[in-house]
Amino acid sequence: MRITEASRRLGISPRMLRYREALGLLPVVRARRGATGPTVQHRQFGQADLDAVALGLAIEQRYDVSPAALAFGLRVLTDPAARAEVAELGRRTGRIRPLPAM
Repeated sequence: MRITEASRRLGISPRMLRYREALGLLPVVRARRGATGPTVQHRQFGQADLDAVALGLAIEQRYDVSPAALAFGLRVLTDPAARAEVAELGRRTGRIRPLPAM
């Protein structure tokens, strides 16, 4: 389905759906190649896309976070450098206990 229908089903605007896609909160779309090179197509939203957005919306509401904060949380989970720096901040602020000495 096109973005207008997807956004209607999710109860958000097409602009907000594009924003979520830009933040990396939707499954990645693999570009298809045509005979003469990459084919430019409008994204077609499937059930997996709608389910991912709905889960993101539920997490944002449950934990009172923005889409950008959720996207950063995903980055921390997948980027070892970001994870290490956030963990260090947590230790320095007392939110995470220091690692025990060996």
